[in-house]
Amino acid sequence: MNDTFFNRLQYVAGTFGAIGVMIGAFGAHFLKSRLDIGSLETIKTGVLYLFIHTLATLFVCLRSKQYAGSRHLRTAGIAFVIGILMFSGSLFIIGTASLTGFPISAIGFITPLGGLCFILGWIFLIFQKGS
Repeated sequence: MNDTFFNRLQYVAGTFGAIGVMIGAFGAHFLKSRLDIGSLETIKTGVLYLFIHTLATLFVCLRSKQYAGSRHLRTAGIAFVIGILMFSGSLFIIGTASLTGFPISAIGFITPLGGLCFILGWIFLIFQKGS
């Protein structure tokens, strides 16, 4: 396995980090006066989990330098990316639903699936070896 996958994964993680800062700032400055406390907390939770799993994804990229052939690392990275998109992404949509009018019931099931992806990513890290 070459480094192309992990180089792209690092790019995606960096992009997620930048998006996390933007959404956090957007929530703190623009949305603060437009949303209720519960909706703001939903967005904060999405940002928190985005950052935690962005860092976890970068950790996967760092580990790949030593264990480039590890399928467990590759799977963990994919699980973290999918988890960020599903978990944090759905929380951002749910948190702003009062402004956008987006029907929460249409995506509410996505959040726990994203959480499951996070759990799977951590489990794959637990069992990661040099193979």
